[in-house]
Amino acid sequence: MTEGPRAAIVRTAVQDAQTIRRATTAAIVGNVAEWYDFGIYSYLAAIALTRVFFPHGGNWAAVLALGTFAAAFVVRPLGGLVFGPLGDRIGRARVLASTIFLMAIATVLLGLVPSYGAIGVAAPVLVLFIRMLQGFSAGGEYVGALTLVAEYAPDRRRGFFGSWLEFSTLVGYTLGAGICAILVAALPPDALLSWGWRLPFLLGLPVGAIGIYLRMRLEETPAFRQLMERSPAMATMALRRVFQILVTHYRAPALIATGLIVAWNVTNYVLTNYVPTYLTDTLPHYGKSGTSDTVSTALQVAVMLAMLCVIVFLGKLSDRIGRKPILLTGSVALVVLGLPSVWLLRAGLPGQVLGLLIMGFTLLCFAAVAPSTLPALFPTFLRYGSLAIIFNVAVSAFAGTAPTLIGVAVTTTGNLDWPGYYLVGAGVIGLVSTAFLAEPAGRPLVGAAPLTSSADLPAPKLSEDGVPLEEPPTRREP
Repeated sequence: MTEGPRAAIVRTAVQDAQTIRRATTAAIVGNVAEWYDFGIYSYLAAIALTRVFFPHGGNWAAVLALGTFAAAFVVRPLGGLVFGPLGDRIGRARVLASTIFLMAIATVLLGLVPSYGAIGVAAPVLVLFIRMLQGFSAGGEYVGALTLVAEYAPDRRRGFFGSWLEFSTLVGYTLGAGICAILVAALPPDALLSWGWRLPFLLGLPVGAIGIYLRMRLEETPAFRQLMERSPAMATMALRRVFQILVTHYRAPALIATGLIVAWNVTNYVLTNYVPTYLTDTLPHYGKSGTSDTVSTALQVAVMLAMLCVIVFLGKLSDRIGRKPILLTGSVALVVLGLPSVWLLRAGLPGQVLGLLIMGFTLLCFAAVAPSTLPALFPTFLRYGSLAIIFNVAVSAFAGTAPTLIGVAVTTTGNLDWPGYYLVGAGVIGLVSTAFLAEPAGRPLVGAAPLTSSADLPAPKLSEDGVPLEEPPTRREP
């Protein structure tokens, strides 16, 4: 039996509620570790890394530091090309344990790299190599966690469970920013530059170890188990054949996914990776009112905490009203408020708070529902691989490079509005993509049986003394 959008699968699958919670916890804890590791580089770039690894960079030091950040996105599609199809062959859980292991090792190594003053140009070269290793790992991590949570989540609550994945991403970023803020406030500049900046990277090891332990104990998702029971030969499908099926039969879903990913992640990387440098380095360089390193990091943490308070409720709301209304809201907000939010960053501290909150709200509209929207576009046998390739190519080409390209554009033109132009462009792409999206809320994943949680089943009938009564077996028609 082959799998496809018209597969005749009607029997509802029931997944134990405790298993769903355990799988979601394993995905989000690992994701916290992944994005803590991946995010602390951007928070430390303007504060310390430009001085530690690019002391002679001058006005281009910040751009060089952001360039090594962008280097991770060059190899990220390669990671997706390796880990994604592998996850469709051997299962999601085993691949996810590997990706977090690689990220944890790379993060610790980054914290051990000697400074430019100690080994010269070899220092930034080593940083570049390690960042590429992190990018290779990230190529399989987030999409794998997204796939795992979506395939475990009950159909009627997929938006709620999916939003927890982005909750964990925000926790990872917030944890990284918070630790960096504490270090900046507690250590004198000399101590921060000599050894203090290394601590956040070294702290990534125990967090990663917890994520590895949880993921190693996971069983495979209901959708993947159904696939292996029906069509085990799917696990041996050649990568070339997967591409053929994707391009031939799922071209429209691939384009929709690409647009949503671009809109979502451009907003994400402008807010989390470019704005800290914009506030601390770029604005003061052009004679505008910026902020100190401490205030900038504190603002980022405050906005992330505000987003954490809302994101799960927004995901739950999408299970009731649908994903499209929320995606449309975020896209319109980007188009209308993208430039004003950047102008506010130049209006002193009150304006910076408001500008960051606007960016955070628009990001939430994508982050809360995209994890439950994207997996619904593809069938089980190529879901992980398709999303890994599409997601990482889109992020690498348009989103992850945005901080570097914006930095280059601002440095060469002197125009401080470039972050706003990027946000408006992302909003237009989001509008077009959402317009062609078929509402996925409440529906089974393509090619999988309808899925519900044991917690959603009606309670069994009880005898007079409180003992559960078994329902009599239904008579099957001959």
